[in-house]
Amino acid sequence: MTKVVILAEKPSQAKAYAEAFTILEKTKTYIQLKPDDTFPNGATITWGVGHLVELNEPHDYKPEWKKWKLDQLPIVPERFHEKVSKGKWEQFRAVKKLFLQADVLVNAADVDREGSNIFYSILRLTGVKGKPIRRLWINSLERDEVRKGFKNLQNNERDLRLFDEAKARQISDWMVGINASRLFTLLLQKKGFPSYLSIGRVQSPTVYLIYQRHKQIENFKSEPFYQIEGSFQSEAGIYQGLAEIKEKDKTKVQALLDEYGLKEEVDLIGIVQNTDKKTKHQKSPKLHSLSTLQSVANRRWKYTPSQVLKTLQKLYEKRLVTYPRTDCNFITEHEFAYLVDNLNSYQEVLNISFKPASLKPNKRYVNSGKVQEHYAVIPTKSVPSQKKLTGLSYEERNIYHEVLATTLAMFHTDCVYEETTIFTNVHDLSFKTTGKRELKSGWKELFPKPSKSKQEKEANLPYVQNGEQVGARLHIKESMTQPPKPYTEGQLINMMKTCGKLMDDEEDVEILKEVEGLGTEATRSSIIETIKTQKYIEVRRNNVSITDKGIMLCEAIKGTLLSSPSMTAKWESYLKKIGSGEGSKQVFIKQTSQFIETLIQETPDSIQKVNVRSTGEKSKWNDPIAKCPSCPTGSIMDRYKFYGCSAYKEGCKVTFPKKLAGKTLTKNMIKTLCEMKRTKVLKGFKGKKTFSTALTLDEDYKIKFDFAKNA
Repeated sequence: MTKVVILAEKPSQAKAYAEAFTILEKTKTYIQLKPDDTFPNGATITWGVGHLVELNEPHDYKPEWKKWKLDQLPIVPERFHEKVSKGKWEQFRAVKKLFLQADVLVNAADVDREGSNIFYSILRLTGVKGKPIRRLWINSLERDEVRKGFKNLQNNERDLRLFDEAKARQISDWMVGINASRLFTLLLQKKGFPSYLSIGRVQSPTVYLIYQRHKQIENFKSEPFYQIEGSFQSEAGIYQGLAEIKEKDKTKVQALLDEYGLKEEVDLIGIVQNTDKKTKHQKSPKLHSLSTLQSVANRRWKYTPSQVLKTLQKLYEKRLVTYPRTDCNFITEHEFAYLVDNLNSYQEVLNISFKPASLKPNKRYVNSGKVQEHYAVIPTKSVPSQKKLTGLSYEERNIYHEVLATTLAMFHTDCVYEETTIFTNVHDLSFKTTGKRELKSGWKELFPKPSKSKQEKEANLPYVQNGEQVGARLHIKESMTQPPKPYTEGQLINMMKTCGKLMDDEEDVEILKEVEGLGTEATRSSIIETIKTQKYIEVRRNNVSITDKGIMLCEAIKGTLLSSPSMTAKWESYLKKIGSGEGSKQVFIKQTSQFIETLIQETPDSIQKVNVRSTGEKSKWNDPIAKCPSCPTGSIMDRYKFYGCSAYKEGCKVTFPKKLAGKTLTKNMIKTLCEMKRTKVLKGFKGKKTFSTALTLDEDYKIKFDFAKNA
């Protein structure tokens, strides 16, 4: 009897898989499936919990690597090892037990290189070897797609290459982060820097690109420029036009008026020389990848990229949309076929009805050759009932409607508009006026109407005829050149994706174009969240600005590969070779080690030029928080992943978690607990439901809930 054990990436994914079959038993750590035609002897689904396994920290290799010292760099272990993530031992033991009992293992984690990394990292730590491994590769959690995927499991040859690719990236990112963060922090602390810097291969060049925009804005000098504007009164209405001159020198503009015998603010006669009308067709937008959806949602509702990904993930787990972390804007004919079948039902969801322009696939949207691992984000076959739609959150409804409308738009007619250009002569000086008038909404009727200000910019022009005389008044219009605007969070996603356009090296530009810039579709939003958390950037009213700490980081890394997207270009180029079997993980890690050696040699000189700034942080990250409540000599310190007593070497074992029941415990909360033994009632703890409670410190210096104080 063959025992099949399936590993999902997380519990929600496991639940979705299980619901495609008949469940025999559910426990805290696995789900047992009844036998059927897919699994004649049944199967067991278990799961990771986020990252069940992580790379060891420096002090796990050598205790002396715990302290940050320049003379210990570079920190490069001979072999890299993994450990079970803190608080996840129970699930790991359950997975290990099931793996040991299995005859066949199925990797059913997310279908990307990180999904491969999660499965094989867990497998390696369990010590289980020599068992057949199969790979589930699907783009939807719908019942039919899940069953079809498990009936057509793939071999793991490609998966193993992706694991090597992911592990090479993970180890090299660890090496750069650990060594560069310590190197730059310690050198700057010698100059009086009171905090610490976190440096990473992707996050640092991202901050640097924001810094470059900051410098462009800061160094911009607004200058006046002058044009001649005419206001024209026709029988059908008023319109404005500009002469074809734009000068910094006002006297040149005045000279042009004099040349044609014209004066400002006097009544003149103009003649409509020519009107040119063109009918234009605007095709519907391409289908959504994650990044295009993040950009649209940020522009329309000010949602952060992270918020969009989380919302899309929820919709995916509710079987309403396809795989969210996709960088593709195309679908195959298979998906197109089910979209056609459900066309009427989808229209009912949007409460709209239109006759499709065509039911044949169009290469603008349907192109199997452009689809690799994942296709575009589209609605699944599961059409939500009104009750299910009502049960969605406001954000979920907005995102689902955007995905659905963009998908339906490819079946709709083009938006048709008329573009009008009027040339008006005043004493033979020509003035140009342009306007736009929508003739047929077409696909645009599926989306919210644009703001009034945008409609006004595209306002209809009055109907005028060639040769018509119009009243004219002219004036010299003074305007000021405008600096570039700060990035919004949505634009930041696009900037990370297209940063190759900002580079000089053509080869790097091409690589970055191929790998789509900094980060991946799945990681860009978390990178933005990371640099926000590190206080390198601030976001106010959706505008991204760099902080003093971010400026100092950029001054420190200026001129190194850490400031340039070309490092990612070179990395991603070679990583792709590892994934295709043409490159070596060992070679890649060795090259990263050489890069770190160079950085250690060159940075001490370059860091002398950095101006140490006040970052607004009140103290060093590892300054004492409070006196230890247990021992007479120790202080409670930030130990990175927890809070602990500084006298641990003398035997004090007092530690406090950084998270308790889903809530982050701040330094102030820990200080209050140490000094007062009790906090006020705090909100935001998570159990089966969200709850509020005070915290107390018991006799063993353990944190306890105190619900009595809620009363």
